[in-house]
Amino acid sequence: MTIVGWLQISLLFLAVLFVIKPLGLYMARVFSGERTFLSPVLGRLERDLYRVSGINPEKEQSWLGYTLAMLAFSLTGFLALYAMLRLQAYLPLNPQGFPGVPSDLAFNTAVSFVTNTNWQNYGGESTLSHFSQMAGLTVQNFLSAATGMALAVAITRAFARSKVATLGNFWVDMTKATLYVLLPLAIVVALAFVAMGLPQTLDASVTATTLEGANQVISLGPVASQEAIKQLGTNGGGFFNVNAAHPFENPTAWSNYLNIFAMLSISAALVYSFGQMVGNRRQGWALISAMAFLLIAGVAVTYWAEAQGNTILTAIGVDPALGNMEGKEVRFGQAMTALYAAVTTGLSDGGVNGMLGSLTGLGGLVPMFLMQLGEVLPGGVGSGLYGMLVFALLAVFVAGLMVGRTPEFLGKKIEGREMKFAMLAVLILPLVILGFTAVSAMLPFAVASVGTAGPHGLSEILYAYTSAAGNNGSAFGGLTGNTVWYNTTLGIAMLLGRFAYVVPVMAIAGSLAAKVKSPASAGTFPTDGPLFVGLLIGIILILGGLQFLPALVLGPVVEHFAMLAGQTF
Repeated sequence: MTIVGWLQISLLFLAVLFVIKPLGLYMARVFSGERTFLSPVLGRLERDLYRVSGINPEKEQSWLGYTLAMLAFSLTGFLALYAMLRLQAYLPLNPQGFPGVPSDLAFNTAVSFVTNTNWQNYGGESTLSHFSQMAGLTVQNFLSAATGMALAVAITRAFARSKVATLGNFWVDMTKATLYVLLPLAIVVALAFVAMGLPQTLDASVTATTLEGANQVISLGPVASQEAIKQLGTNGGGFFNVNAAHPFENPTAWSNYLNIFAMLSISAALVYSFGQMVGNRRQGWALISAMAFLLIAGVAVTYWAEAQGNTILTAIGVDPALGNMEGKEVRFGQAMTALYAAVTTGLSDGGVNGMLGSLTGLGGLVPMFLMQLGEVLPGGVGSGLYGMLVFALLAVFVAGLMVGRTPEFLGKKIEGREMKFAMLAVLILPLVILGFTAVSAMLPFAVASVGTAGPHGLSEILYAYTSAAGNNGSAFGGLTGNTVWYNTTLGIAMLLGRFAYVVPVMAIAGSLAAKVKSPASAGTFPTDGPLFVGLLIGIILILGGLQFLPALVLGPVVEHFAMLAGQTF
């Protein structure tokens, strides 16, 4: 570890901190229906969209109506994307002449992008046409992110309102998220990426002459536009197979900085929007503090582990001065690779600028564990916020048990109904992750897809289902995922991780919205101070540790000690 490396990391977090309040206030105004500086430009377009779609923006929905609208919208998006991938050979903008995508891979990919996971069992530049990339994947990058934001806003209203039966209108919230937040920011970031050297063209490829005199065909396409929403919407799916390690997706240190900044900005600012909309900005900062503490700790452990190097490589004569550089881009180095790995898994982004499977045992453990914590640091756009609120409810419930009082959060009493739904939500991830991992580790045809023997092989399987169920999309590498088994089971894991989680969370929102919002009293446990932040961090770590520590010990922890002993598998 170096001072320069820590300075790079610190400056990135400071840049994000600088935009949290203004962007958070702006989004709070958007979702509260207030006028913004974009209203004169986009207001008429918004009204026209409602009129053409037959939507009454004044009509609000109950939690069940809101949830059913979201599920119907997601199902429609899945069917449209699946059909597009299967019929790719007959659709326009296919200069490479790619055939239709096989059914199991099309299912996996359609589920992946609709659930904001963006797991990719294919190489984008060798599988998908420009039309599939633009009209299929990029569109879902916007819509799946907007869906997550809409759900977070609905849950925010449950805390802000008192004795109501409605949470807003899904169609309105999703439209506002797309028009006023994601689209303007994506245009700005895409233009910045083009200025930094990312391609934005409909050409299929360009031919270059190598130093040896041979001809090399280099794939091109509309990269910058997809890269922008990939990061802003915490989607993570790359135009190219190696994602942000590809020089056309991430050519320089500056583009790498913008990638990470774009990933964090909306998710972090949306937490501030929560505090603004519920009338307690300190509550927003308290949640941000808990997220930042765990994320920075993850960055520190990853950076430290990679800077120590690999004793096995040192033993065969590799200079240990630069640490473990296997699988990393020299233009980014240790610090920025460690930061990217932690941020992309603390969120539900899934983009990578290095190969996570090449990290050391402890370096690889951190991204996996951050996902297993529920990806709430600060998580995907919207999904991270409502995931953290579930943990906040659990924290105040534990606090209430300790002091013998009925737990409250933001003036709403937390009772048995809310706790049952909260536990149902938090049990989804371990059930899906550990269940599918155990089965895949036993089936011979599933084990045959593993690229490395021993504990690292187990980590490949565990990471895949962790990434899928957490709607992340990053991969450990080494695992051949493009099989019927993995395409199907990973797709099911994505569906459960997104929708089986959010339905009980929306039920909690409906229950809380119907309750009276009581003012704080002398006996109210404050949830916007350091004591609550510490309790919240403890609850997150305890749940993650109890659920996943045994599996992590068998995988990356054993791999770490094997590396120290100079043992390979």
